[in-house]
Amino acid sequence: MSLSRTARSDRDLAAAFAAQRPQLRGIAYRMLGSYWDADDAVQEAWLRLQRAKTEEIDNLEAWLTVVISRVSVDLLRTRGSRHEDIKAELPDDEPVPSTSGPETSALRADDVGAAMLIVLDTLGPLERLAFVLHDVFGLSFDDIAPIVERTPAAARQLASRARRRIRSVDVPAERTRQREAVSAFLKASRTGDFGALLQLLDPEVELHADADVIATATPHADDGAPLLQAHVRGADAVARVFAGRAEQTQVALIDGFPGATYAPDGTPQAVYAVHLHDDRITRIDVIGNATHLADLAIVLE
Repeated sequence: MSLSRTARSDRDLAAAFAAQRPQLRGIAYRMLGSYWDADDAVQEAWLRLQRAKTEEIDNLEAWLTVVISRVSVDLLRTRGSRHEDIKAELPDDEPVPSTSGPETSALRADDVGAAMLIVLDTLGPLERLAFVLHDVFGLSFDDIAPIVERTPAAARQLASRARRRIRSVDVPAERTRQREAVSAFLKASRTGDFGALLQLLDPEVELHADADVIATATPHADDGAPLLQAHVRGADAVARVFAGRAEQTQVALIDGFPGATYAPDGTPQAVYAVHLHDDRITRIDVIGNATHLADLAIVLE
Protein backbone atom coordinates (compact mmCIF):
# COMPACT_ATOMS: atom_id res chain seq x y z
CA MET A 1 0.00 0.00 0.00
CA SER A 2 1.32 3.45 -0.89
CA LEU A 3 0.06 6.82 0.20
CA SER A 4 0.78 10.12 -1.52
CA ARG A 5 2.43 13.09 0.14
CA THR A 6 -0.77 14.37 1.72
CA ALA A 7 -1.93 14.45 5.29
CA ARG A 8 -2.96 10.95 6.29
CA SER A 9 -5.77 10.14 8.67
CA ASP A 10 -5.01 7.93 11.66
CA ARG A 11 -7.09 5.18 10.08
CA ASP A 12 -5.22 5.38 6.77
CA LEU A 13 -1.89 5.40 8.57
CA ALA A 14 -2.80 2.35 10.64
CA ALA A 15 -4.02 0.47 7.57
CA ALA A 16 -0.88 1.34 5.62
CA PHE A 17 1.32 0.19 8.50
CA ALA A 18 -0.66 -3.05 8.89
CA ALA A 19 -0.06 -3.83 5.23
CA GLN A 20 3.70 -3.52 5.77
CA ARG A 21 3.82 -5.25 9.16
CA PRO A 22 4.52 -8.82 7.96
CA GLN A 23 7.56 -7.67 5.99
CA LEU A 24 8.75 -5.49 8.86
CA ARG A 25 8.47 -8.41 11.29
CA GLY A 26 10.27 -10.62 8.76
CA ILE A 27 13.22 -8.23 8.54
CA ALA A 28 13.38 -7.76 12.31
CA TYR A 29 13.11 -11.49 13.10
CA ARG A 30 15.87 -12.42 10.67
CA MET A 31 18.02 -9.67 12.15
CA LEU A 32 17.31 -10.39 15.82
CA GLY A 33 16.48 -14.11 15.96
CA SER A 34 13.69 -13.53 18.49
CA TYR A 35 9.97 -13.08 17.90
CA TRP A 36 9.71 -10.86 20.99
CA ASP A 37 12.59 -8.63 19.97
CA ALA A 38 11.08 -8.43 16.48
CA ASP A 39 7.77 -7.33 17.98
CA ASP A 40 9.57 -4.66 19.99
CA ALA A 41 11.25 -3.42 16.81
CA VAL A 42 7.95 -3.29 14.91
CA GLN A 43 6.28 -1.43 17.77
CA GLU A 44 9.12 1.09 17.78
CA ALA A 45 8.72 1.55 14.02
CA TRP A 46 5.01 2.27 14.54
CA LEU A 47 5.78 4.82 17.27
CA ARG A 48 8.29 6.56 15.01
CA LEU A 49 5.75 6.65 12.19
CA GLN A 50 3.20 8.26 14.49
CA ARG A 51 5.73 10.95 15.41
CA ALA A 52 6.84 11.55 11.83
CA LYS A 53 5.64 14.23 9.43
CA THR A 54 3.89 11.70 7.23
CA GLU A 55 3.03 14.25 4.57
CA GLU A 56 6.76 14.42 3.84
CA ILE A 57 7.10 10.65 3.26
CA ASP A 58 7.11 9.85 -0.46
CA ASN A 59 7.36 6.06 -0.20
CA LEU A 60 6.05 4.59 3.04
CA GLU A 61 7.37 1.07 2.38
CA ALA A 62 10.91 2.37 1.81
CA TRP A 63 10.68 4.69 4.82
CA LEU A 64 9.55 1.85 7.10
CA THR A 65 12.26 -0.46 5.75
CA VAL A 66 14.89 2.08 6.74
CA VAL A 67 13.33 2.54 10.18
CA ILE A 68 12.97 -1.18 11.01
CA SER A 69 16.51 -1.78 9.78
CA ARG A 70 18.02 0.90 11.97
CA VAL A 71 15.91 -0.06 14.98
CA SER A 72 17.08 -3.67 14.61
CA VAL A 73 20.73 -2.65 14.33
CA ASP A 74 20.36 -0.45 17.41
CA LEU A 75 18.86 -3.36 19.36
CA LEU A 76 21.70 -5.63 18.30
CA ARG A 77 24.31 -3.12 19.36
CA THR A 78 22.53 -2.46 22.66
CA ARG A 79 22.61 -6.13 23.59
CA GLY A 80 26.29 -6.39 22.74
CA SER A 81 26.33 -8.09 19.37
CA ARG A 82 29.64 -9.23 17.92
CA HIS A 83 31.93 -6.38 16.87
CA GLU A 84 31.92 -5.78 13.17
CA ASP A 85 34.99 -4.47 11.35
CA ILE A 86 33.24 -2.63 8.57
CA LYS A 87 36.50 -1.29 7.14
CA ALA A 88 37.97 -4.75 6.45
CA GLU A 89 38.73 -5.25 2.78
CA LEU A 90 37.50 -8.68 1.72
CA PRO A 91 37.37 -9.81 -1.91
CA ASP A 92 33.88 -9.89 -3.30
CA ASP A 93 34.42 -12.75 -5.71
CA GLU A 94 30.99 -14.32 -5.43
CA PRO A 95 28.29 -13.65 -8.01
CA VAL A 96 25.28 -11.82 -6.62
CA PRO A 97 22.29 -14.19 -6.83
CA SER A 98 19.24 -13.30 -8.85
CA THR A 99 16.30 -12.23 -6.73
CA SER A 100 13.62 -13.46 -9.11
CA GLY A 101 12.21 -16.82 -10.11
CA PRO A 102 10.38 -19.53 -8.14
CA GLU A 103 13.48 -21.53 -7.23
CA THR A 104 15.27 -18.51 -5.78
CA SER A 105 12.12 -17.41 -3.98
CA ALA A 106 11.75 -20.84 -2.38
CA LEU A 107 15.37 -20.76 -1.32
CA ARG A 108 15.00 -17.30 0.22
CA ALA A 109 11.90 -18.21 2.14
CA ASP A 110 13.14 -21.56 3.36
CA ASP A 111 16.78 -22.63 3.35
CA VAL A 112 18.33 -19.17 3.48
CA GLY A 113 16.17 -18.03 6.39
CA ALA A 114 16.84 -21.23 8.32
CA ALA A 115 20.59 -21.11 7.66
CA MET A 116 20.79 -17.50 8.70
CA LEU A 117 19.24 -18.20 12.10
CA ILE A 118 21.85 -20.91 12.68
CA VAL A 119 24.83 -18.61 12.05
CA LEU A 120 23.17 -15.45 13.39
CA ASP A 121 25.60 -14.93 16.26
CA THR A 122 28.61 -15.06 13.93
CA LEU A 123 27.37 -12.15 11.81
CA GLY A 124 27.83 -8.47 12.61
CA PRO A 125 24.76 -6.20 12.57
CA LEU A 126 25.48 -4.61 9.19
CA GLU A 127 26.37 -7.97 7.62
CA ARG A 128 23.01 -9.31 8.74
CA LEU A 129 21.20 -6.24 7.48
CA ALA A 130 22.83 -6.09 4.04
CA PHE A 131 22.22 -9.81 3.51
CA VAL A 132 18.61 -9.78 4.72
CA LEU A 133 17.64 -6.75 2.64
CA HIS A 134 19.30 -8.05 -0.53
CA ASP A 135 19.08 -11.85 -0.50
CA VAL A 136 15.84 -12.25 1.44
CA PHE A 137 13.83 -9.16 0.46
CA GLY A 138 15.37 -8.36 -2.91
CA LEU A 139 16.52 -4.76 -2.41
CA SER A 140 19.30 -3.51 -4.65
CA PHE A 141 22.65 -2.50 -3.17
CA ASP A 142 21.99 1.04 -4.36
CA ASP A 143 18.91 1.06 -2.12
CA ILE A 144 20.71 -0.70 0.75
CA ALA A 145 23.73 1.64 0.75
CA PRO A 146 22.05 4.61 2.49
CA ILE A 147 20.39 2.27 5.02
CA VAL A 148 23.73 0.82 6.14
CA GLU A 149 25.41 4.20 5.57
CA ARG A 150 28.00 2.73 3.21
CA THR A 151 28.68 2.79 -0.53
CA PRO A 152 26.89 0.23 -2.72
CA ALA A 153 30.22 -1.63 -3.11
CA ALA A 154 30.67 -1.80 0.67
CA ALA A 155 27.08 -2.94 1.11
CA ARG A 156 27.68 -5.69 -1.45
CA GLN A 157 30.78 -6.73 0.48
CA LEU A 158 28.88 -6.90 3.77
CA ALA A 159 26.25 -9.16 2.20
CA SER A 160 28.97 -11.31 0.62
CA ARG A 161 30.60 -11.98 3.99
CA ALA A 162 27.29 -13.09 5.43
CA ARG A 163 26.53 -15.19 2.36
CA ARG A 164 29.77 -17.15 2.71
CA ARG A 165 28.94 -18.12 6.27
CA ILE A 166 25.33 -18.94 5.44
CA ARG A 167 26.29 -21.13 2.49
CA SER A 168 28.49 -23.20 4.80
CA VAL A 169 25.41 -24.47 6.68
CA ASP A 170 24.09 -27.94 5.84
CA VAL A 171 20.42 -26.98 6.14
CA PRO A 172 18.92 -30.49 5.63
CA ALA A 173 21.22 -31.88 8.33
CA GLU A 174 20.34 -29.01 10.68
CA ARG A 175 16.62 -29.55 10.04
CA THR A 176 16.99 -33.24 10.84
CA ARG A 177 18.91 -32.45 14.02
CA GLN A 178 16.31 -29.92 15.16
CA ARG A 179 13.38 -32.17 14.24
CA GLU A 180 14.89 -34.97 16.33
CA ALA A 181 15.43 -32.61 19.27
CA VAL A 182 11.86 -31.26 19.10
CA SER A 183 10.43 -34.79 18.78
CA ALA A 184 12.48 -35.96 21.77
CA PHE A 185 11.35 -32.93 23.77
CA LEU A 186 7.68 -33.56 23.03
CA LYS A 187 8.02 -37.27 23.86
CA ALA A 188 9.70 -36.50 27.19
CA SER A 189 7.02 -33.89 27.94
CA ARG A 190 4.13 -36.29 27.26
CA THR A 191 5.63 -39.14 29.27
CA GLY A 192 6.70 -36.88 32.11
CA ASP A 193 10.33 -37.99 31.81
CA PHE A 194 11.85 -35.17 33.83
CA GLY A 195 15.41 -36.48 33.50
CA ALA A 196 15.14 -36.63 29.72
CA LEU A 197 13.79 -33.08 29.64
CA LEU A 198 16.75 -31.84 31.65
CA GLN A 199 19.15 -33.56 29.26
CA LEU A 200 17.52 -31.83 26.29
CA LEU A 201 17.43 -28.34 27.83
CA ASP A 202 20.36 -25.97 28.16
CA PRO A 203 20.91 -25.07 31.84
CA GLU A 204 20.13 -21.42 31.03
CA VAL A 205 17.21 -22.12 28.69
CA GLU A 206 14.55 -19.40 28.49
CA LEU A 207 10.86 -19.74 27.75
CA HIS A 208 8.77 -16.77 26.63
CA ALA A 209 5.01 -16.93 26.11
CA ASP A 210 2.66 -14.19 24.94
CA ALA A 211 -0.44 -13.12 26.86
CA ASP A 212 -2.83 -14.75 24.39
CA VAL A 213 -1.35 -18.23 24.65
CA ILE A 214 -1.14 -17.98 28.46
CA ALA A 215 -4.82 -17.00 28.61
CA THR A 216 -5.72 -19.97 26.39
CA ALA A 217 -3.62 -22.55 28.23
CA THR A 218 -4.26 -21.61 31.86
CA PRO A 219 -7.92 -22.77 32.07
CA HIS A 220 -6.87 -26.16 30.65
CA ALA A 221 -3.98 -26.86 33.01
CA ASP A 222 -5.94 -29.71 34.64
CA ASP A 223 -6.38 -31.24 31.17
CA GLY A 224 -2.64 -31.28 30.45
CA ALA A 225 -1.96 -27.87 28.94
CA PRO A 226 1.59 -26.58 29.66
CA LEU A 227 1.89 -24.37 32.75
CA LEU A 228 2.89 -21.34 30.72
CA GLN A 229 4.16 -18.06 32.14
CA ALA A 230 5.42 -14.94 30.41
CA HIS A 231 9.06 -15.73 31.20
CA VAL A 232 10.65 -18.83 32.69
CA ARG A 233 14.39 -19.38 32.92
CA GLY A 234 16.49 -22.43 33.76
CA ALA A 235 16.25 -26.09 32.77
CA ASP A 236 14.51 -27.22 35.95
CA ALA A 237 11.84 -24.50 35.77
CA VAL A 238 11.17 -24.99 32.04
CA ALA A 239 11.00 -28.78 32.46
CA ARG A 240 8.29 -28.31 35.11
CA VAL A 241 6.23 -26.28 32.64
CA PHE A 242 6.04 -29.25 30.24
CA ALA A 243 6.53 -32.44 32.27
CA GLY A 244 3.52 -34.72 31.73
CA ARG A 245 1.89 -32.16 29.43
CA ALA A 246 1.65 -30.90 25.81
CA GLU A 247 0.00 -34.15 24.72
CA GLN A 248 -1.75 -32.56 21.73
CA THR A 249 1.28 -30.61 20.54
CA GLN A 250 2.94 -31.86 17.34
CA VAL A 251 6.08 -31.19 15.33
CA ALA A 252 5.63 -28.56 12.62
CA LEU A 253 7.75 -26.44 10.33
CA ILE A 254 7.73 -22.82 11.51
CA ASP A 255 9.05 -20.50 8.81
CA GLY A 256 10.88 -23.48 7.31
CA PHE A 257 12.45 -24.81 10.51
CA PRO A 258 11.21 -27.52 12.90
CA GLY A 259 9.27 -26.39 15.94
CA ALA A 260 5.93 -27.44 17.35
CA THR A 261 2.31 -26.37 17.23
CA TYR A 262 -0.94 -26.96 19.05
CA ALA A 263 -3.50 -27.45 16.29
CA PRO A 264 -6.31 -29.70 17.57
CA ASP A 265 -8.56 -29.04 14.56
CA GLY A 266 -5.76 -28.60 12.04
CA THR A 267 -5.65 -24.85 12.61
CA PRO A 268 -2.64 -23.72 14.65
CA GLN A 269 -3.71 -22.07 17.89
CA ALA A 270 -0.23 -21.92 19.38
CA VAL A 271 3.27 -22.21 18.00
CA TYR A 272 6.47 -23.24 19.77
CA ALA A 273 9.56 -21.77 18.10
CA VAL A 274 12.51 -23.80 19.37
CA HIS A 275 16.14 -22.63 19.27
CA LEU A 276 19.07 -25.05 19.57
CA HIS A 277 22.76 -24.65 20.37
CA ASP A 278 25.19 -27.55 20.78
CA ASP A 279 22.26 -30.00 20.57
CA ARG A 280 20.45 -28.46 23.52
CA ILE A 281 17.35 -26.27 23.53
CA THR A 282 18.32 -22.74 24.54
CA ARG A 283 15.05 -20.90 23.94
CA ILE A 284 11.36 -21.63 23.40
CA ASP A 285 9.04 -18.89 22.18
CA VAL A 286 5.33 -19.76 22.56
CA ILE A 287 3.07 -17.64 20.36
CA GLY A 288 -0.71 -17.56 20.50
CA ASN A 289 -1.52 -14.09 19.20
CA ALA A 290 -3.69 -14.57 16.12
CA THR A 291 -2.13 -11.67 14.23
CA HIS A 292 1.38 -12.98 14.83
CA LEU A 293 0.40 -16.54 13.93
CA ALA A 294 -0.95 -15.23 10.62
CA ASP A 295 2.50 -13.82 9.83
CA LEU A 296 4.15 -17.24 10.19
CA ALA A 297 4.47 -19.99 7.58
CA ILE A 298 3.28 -23.05 9.55
CA VAL A 299 3.35 -26.52 8.01
CA LEU A 300 1.96 -29.40 10.08
CA GLU A 301 3.92 -32.67 9.94
